[in-house]
Amino acid sequence: MDEEYDVIVLGTGLKECILSGLLSVDGLKVLHMDRNDYYGGESTSLNLNQLWKRFRGEDKPPETLGSSRDYNVDMIPKFMMANGALVRVLIHTDVTKYLNFKAVDGSFVYNKGKIHKVPANDVEALKSPLMGLFEKRRARKFFIYVQDYDENDPKSHEGLDLNKVTARELISKYGLDDNTVDFIGHALALHRDDSYLGEPAMDFVKRMKLYAESLARFQGGSPYIYPLYGLGELPQAFARLSAVYGGTYMLSKPECKVEFENGKAFGVTSEGETAKCKKVVCDPSYLPDKVKKIGKVARAICIMSHPIPSTHDSHSVQVILPQKQLGHKSDMYLFCCSYSHNVAPKGKYIAFVLTEAETDNPQVELKAGTDLLGPIDEIFFDTYDRYEPTNQNDGDNCFISASYDATTHFETTVQDVIAMYSKITGKTLDLSVDLSAASAAEE
Repeated sequence: MDEEYDVIVLGTGLKECILSGLLSVDGLKVLHMDRNDYYGGESTSLNLNQLWKRFRGEDKPPETLGSSRDYNVDMIPKFMMANGALVRVLIHTDVTKYLNFKAVDGSFVYNKGKIHKVPANDVEALKSPLMGLFEKRRARKFFIYVQDYDENDPKSHEGLDLNKVTARELISKYGLDDNTVDFIGHALALHRDDSYLGEPAMDFVKRMKLYAESLARFQGGSPYIYPLYGLGELPQAFARLSAVYGGTYMLSKPECKVEFENGKAFGVTSEGETAKCKKVVCDPSYLPDKVKKIGKVARAICIMSHPIPSTHDSHSVQVILPQKQLGHKSDMYLFCCSYSHNVAPKGKYIAFVLTEAETDNPQVELKAGTDLLGPIDEIFFDTYDRYEPTNQNDGDNCFISASYDATTHFETTVQDVIAMYSKITGKTLDLSVDLSAASAAEE
């Protein structure tokens, strides 16, 4: 281990694995270590026995739930937007050859006490029970504007400069009511609160376009895809990729102490040996004195024997509950996956309910979400703290990722990765790739 590396990465969470892959592909010499004896850190994937041990303190789940190893329960469950930045990153590194994706069946939104399919284009807007007749026509016009909008074609702008006009102003031009704005902003554009309304509309329109283009990609019921066997496949795929480029992965490395000289990190010590490096990349748990707590996530993990009711029997689905519908400060998310993605035995479904916690009682706080699930075989509640870095990268050579938020899609996670990549390398990540390189398995 007494060698010198360009970068040492600590922790095998999703963000760290993606960065380690990107840096290896760039030709940097990377050592990747984890104090745990398993991949994934906070974003690991557990079988049934591990799930029981973690939440119930013993590893004897009821036999009625089936074989432990048929379960791959992702602790940080997130779907990928089919044309989103994460899929582009995966293709950029060519790690897609180690992964099999499958389209996610449904994308739904909670509105006035009911679950509805998210309408994503002008045709669906006309059919949606979310809106009355006149509102449907207004929404259809707005969807057509967004679909036809092309940054490089001024004719499609209808006299609006989206870098100056706010999202609120754009929406009011089409006369959409608050109810419509609620599902478009949160379930289509995937904004987590309403602050986007006061910002330039360009980002909002681009997010809507990404949703529509991703939806069209696999002709499925949603714009999302998910790996067969769950996200636990990702860290392992990146470990294989890293090996191809001469990177080294080491699990079960106790301590992993970052060494400093004059305030700058120069290496990492484990088991009495120090590996030298120019830069350290890690999750917040490896450098606790360089991060601050910014919030916490409340989470419910459920095992069920049926799909979420009112989701058209979807075997995999995301339901977004916008904050306004709940009287909360942030959105709530339902995530469900099943044996169709090989994350549970036949007939079993894994559902998550997640939100940014406002209290210390996840059971009460998540009730709006858990009430929508129908009968539940088993349920686990917990919370985890969210941290973000407080250090100056150029001062200490340390690059720390932020903790995972409550969203059940990857859009925020991958933005953090792309920003970190630029800080570490001083380059902008080129994400212009051939998207057809990642295909999703057909039924």
